[in-house]
Amino acid sequence: MKQTYIVNEGNAHLVLFFAGWGMDEQVFMDYRRQGSDLLICYDYRSLDFDASSLGRYDTIDVVAWSMGVWVASHVLSNQSLKIRYSIACNGTLYPVDDERGIAQMVFQGTHDGLSEASLWKFFRRMCGTNLSLESFRERAPKRSIQELKDELLAINELYRKNKGVLTLIWNKAIIGVDDRIFLTSNQQKAWAGRTVIEQVKAAHYSEELLRELIEKEYNG
Repeated sequence: MKQTYIVNEGNAHLVLFFAGWGMDEQVFMDYRRQGSDLLICYDYRSLDFDASSLGRYDTIDVVAWSMGVWVASHVLSNQSLKIRYSIACNGTLYPVDDERGIAQMVFQGTHDGLSEASLWKFFRRMCGTNLSLESFRERAPKRSIQELKDELLAINELYRKNKGVLTLIWNKAIIGVDDRIFLTSNQQKAWAGRTVIEQVKAAHYSEELLRELIEKEYNG
């Protein structure tokens, strides 16, 4: 995976953000939390995670969105980091799953038919409204179709091969009731009995929601 510091100012606290499939740092370049560094992870063609720079932080808050929820669960379960709090947003521990994630047929169809046109149709479903899509378009990721197809294929294969016990504790799962990517009912099944669930009026991608989760200081 790729790991890019949006803010790297030597702060004692870090916000560690795992983005969704198809993203890059362009979408989140102006996100800031006062007094915190911000590191974004994306491009899950591999699950190689470099934690060498993270031991210097006194506390780390983890925010994961969409496919990033499973990736964070996988890679952070094997790390000894000073995680203070973790929030999952519109994703589950079962990224390709008919009842608890994205249905296998839908996932495969997205891969097989991916083109510039179908990608923007996906982004439209992801954003929920034309207004949200136009805002997203201004900061859209700059990645090739082939790269995105390779990422989908890798996620599917890596998930099938890595179904071990995930020990990362999620303090809260936030579920958008208008999510058309990770269906709301599937998210509810996936998180039932595992953690605190908060349902919000949001599509799969909500700039307002993600900005709040990343930028707002958590006070318990």
